[in-house]
Amino acid sequence: MPFLGQDWRSPGQSWVKTADGWTRFLDEKSGGFVGDISSFCKKDDHNKENIFNSINYDVAAKKRKKDLLNNKAKTQYFHQEKWIYVHKGSTKERHGYCTLGEAFNRLDFSSAILDSRRFNYVVRLLELIAKSQLTSLSGIAQKNYMNILEKVVQKVLEDQQNIRLIRELLQTLYTSLCTLVQRVGKSVLVGNINMWVHRMESILHWQQQLNNIQITRPAFKGTTFTDLPLCLQLNIMQRLSDGRDLVSLGQVAPDLQVLSEDRLLWKKLCQYHFTDRQIRKRLILSDKGQLDWKKMYFKLIRCYPRKEQYGDTLQLCRHCHILSWKGTDHPCTANNPETCSTSLSPQEFINLFRF
Repeated sequence: MPFLGQDWRSPGQSWVKTADGWTRFLDEKSGGFVGDISSFCKKDDHNKENIFNSINYDVAAKKRKKDLLNNKAKTQYFHQEKWIYVHKGSTKERHGYCTLGEAFNRLDFSSAILDSRRFNYVVRLLELIAKSQLTSLSGIAQKNYMNILEKVVQKVLEDQQNIRLIRELLQTLYTSLCTLVQRVGKSVLVGNINMWVHRMESILHWQQQLNNIQITRPAFKGTTFTDLPLCLQLNIMQRLSDGRDLVSLGQVAPDLQVLSEDRLLWKKLCQYHFTDRQIRKRLILSDKGQLDWKKMYFKLIRCYPRKEQYGDTLQLCRHCHILSWKGTDHPCTANNPETCSTSLSPQEFINLFRF
C-alpha cells in the first residue's frame, strides 16, 4: 500500500494564532499565510528562497531567545499572561503537568508588585516559596524569582513603605539559602554554586540598604493624626491588623502610647485573627485579675497563624480550571463565571501544584 500521508520525518510546520483561528505561517516579509500544504511544494526558486529565509529567521529567533535566557543573567525575562490553564494530568493533546515554576514564569507577577492591592500577596507568596519551595522551581523560574525580588526591593527603597515586610522576606530567603548552599552535590539548587553565593551577597546588600533608610518627616504643617478627636484616632487604630504596627504607633507620642494600650483594641485584634477555642487555650491574666489581651496576642501569634487579608488575590475557576488575577476576564464557558471562581491564599496557590 502506498504511503499517502505526510512524511513523519519531515520538520514541523509553523502556526500562528490569528483572529480567525490558527493558520500556517509562510513568511514574515510577505505577510501571507497558507491554507494548503501544496503551496510549500512549488519548485520555483522564489518559494525556495522564502522557505530558506523563514528557516533562518526561526533559527535566529531561537538563538536570541536562548541567549536571553542563559547568557544574560541580569536581564529580566517575564511573561505577561493574564491567565493560565492549570492541568493536572497528561492527555493525548498535551503531555506533562502545570508546575509551580511554570505558573510562576507565565503569570504576570512583575507588574503585580506595582499594584498596591497585589503587593502584599506577591510578597507573601515569595516568602512561602523561600521557606520550602525554592528547590522545586526550574532554573528560569529561580532566575525570575530573584529578578522579581530585586524589583520588590527597589520599589520599597523608592517608596519607603512595607520596610519590615521586605526585611522578613529577605531574612527568610537568606536563612533558606544558607541551608541549601551547604548541601553542595545533592542537586538542591539549579546553577553554579558561585552564582548562588553572589545572590546571597546581593541579599545582604539589600538588607543593608533597608537598614540605612532614613524616613524624613513631611513638611506639611496642617492637621496631624494627634489633632484628631480620640474617637477617630481609636477608629483608625482599629483598622491596623498587625499588633507590631500598634506598638510602633504608640512610640510616636505619649498620647498615642496610652491609646495603644487600650484593652478593647487588643481584644478586637485577637478576635479578628484567632478563634474562641484558640483564645481559651492561651488565657493570660494581668496583675489586676483581668485578661491581658496584648500579651495574649503576641503569645497567640507564636502558636497559630494570623488571618491574612489582601486587596486582590489570584482566583481559580472551578469550571474551566483557569488561574488568573481577581477581576481578569478569561474564556469561561460557564453560564455564571463569577460564581465558579474561588479566591486562593498564597498557601492555597502553592498547594494547588502539589500532586
